Amino acid sequence: MTTKPDFLLFAQHGWSDNGNDISRLAQAVATDNSLVIAPSLGLLKTYWRIEPLIQKVEQLVKQNLQQYPETPWKIIGHSMGGLIWLEVLQRNPQWWNKIDSLVVIGSPIGGADLARIIDPLGIGIGIARDLGKNRRHIAEKVAQQIPTLSIAGDINGGSDGMVNITTTQFNYCQFLLIPGIPHASLKCHPRLVPIIQGFWANPQISPPQKENLATKIIQRLYSVPGMTDANIQYFAKSQVKIKFPNGVSLHTWKNSLRVDHVFVTDEQNNCLYGGYVGWTHTEQLKQAINEISTWNS
Repeated sequence: MTTKPDFLLFAQHGWSDNGNDISRLAQAVATDNSLVIAPSLGLLKTYWRIEPLIQKVEQLVKQNLQQYPETPWKIIGHSMGGLIWLEVLQRNPQWWNKIDSLVVIGSPIGGADLARIIDPLGIGIGIARDLGKNRRHIAEKVAQQIPTLSIAGDINGGSDGMVNITTTQFNYCQFLLIPGIPHASLKCHPRLVPIIQGFWANPQISPPQKENLATKIIQRLYSVPGMTDANIQYFAKSQVKIKFPNGVSLHTWKNSLRVDHVFVTDEQNNCLYGGYVGWTHTEQLKQAINEISTWNS
């Protein structure tokens, strides 16, 4: 590599991990004249709180800015690594014009289902408190200014085995689902190399979803306290609760623990969204469903 790189490529690992695998992916997609920066944040530290990890990445960026103040960046984040970078970017919008693109891989943007199971009341059990947070508003704000690609795996028709597909989706980003790849393998799978390179060849900001009855319903469900994106494979167990004249439907289901789930389908009965709330927020979900039932299609 020459003295001045064409790009700084920041690649960030996720929870219970180090920088080795994500570094291999970064090296595979990078040009010969890119500088790859893939820090290990400390495996045990990924189990406690996200804030020190955000600060460490932020400090690393500042150090590289001093050395390469004019060099553009590319960013790749796997799982929690994508969340860390969203937090870094939210705090530093002055850096956005330096960024060519952002790629998040298996990142629970809407909040990790597993984290909500570990910490259902949000009382702060380890890293679960931070991984269960819904960051769609941050992601959509960033993706309106920085071309963003979200990649998700699917091994069971609803998740990559750890992160639900629905929680990796948000407005203004390009989205790609890859069947057959579990969560841990996404961070360095060779199938991602041409995908990322293809995105880099023509990074684009995607238009938002067209607003219609289904998207309006989903947005209302997002606003219910404690709403967590669910694995849509459970949709098959649900029953129609509301069916609108245009064919859009809302379905509900209680699992064996009596946890309330809700699903939204389009006119062809394709499941567009699935979510659930814990026992403490059941009444708020009922209120939202009652409100939705009064809407006209």
